[in-house]
Amino acid sequence: MGKKIACVITNMFEDVEYTEPTKAFNDAGHEVVSIEKEKGKQVTGKNGKATVTIDQSIDNVNPDDFDALFIPGGFSPDQLRADERFVAFAKHFMDVKKPVFAICHGPQLLITAKTLEGRMATGFKSIQVDMEYAGAKVKDEEVVVCANQLVTSRQPDDIPAFNREALNLLK
Repeated sequence: MGKKIACVITNMFEDVEYTEPTKAFNDAGHEVVSIEKEKGKQVTGKNGKATVTIDQSIDNVNPDDFDALFIPGGFSPDQLRADERFVAFAKHFMDVKKPVFAICHGPQLLITAKTLEGRMATGFKSIQVDMEYAGAKVKDEEVVVCANQLVTSRQPDDIPAFNREALNLLK
């Protein structure tokens, strides 16, 4: 039975951190729903190699309708965390202990949602100190799984391990 995965994303996401996990999720029978401020808008990755047509507006989604949350990296999470709607959306998944998959700069949204305290996690090297200040127990490893709920990775090179662990949680 495939799961429904919410993906919060906007312009300047890290191309492969969206495309490769999304392909892995889809190949395993799951559905990835892209969410931004505006349904139908096209957002482009920071390397210009991927374009995503947004499936849903943040105003028209309910986190209870999804089984998991996926946050690709790049500059997208930093932009999204300036909008309280995305912060509250992400916080809900963490609070109710649904699977959350955040790679590279993805944990920035979780920092702003104040949901990393006491959790083991990783992220891109430039945000690891921010994660520590947010109370996370940061590990410099390709993938960190915390409490059978939160999967985090550091960078594009970590995508195979990130996909493996995210797919394990969706079983």
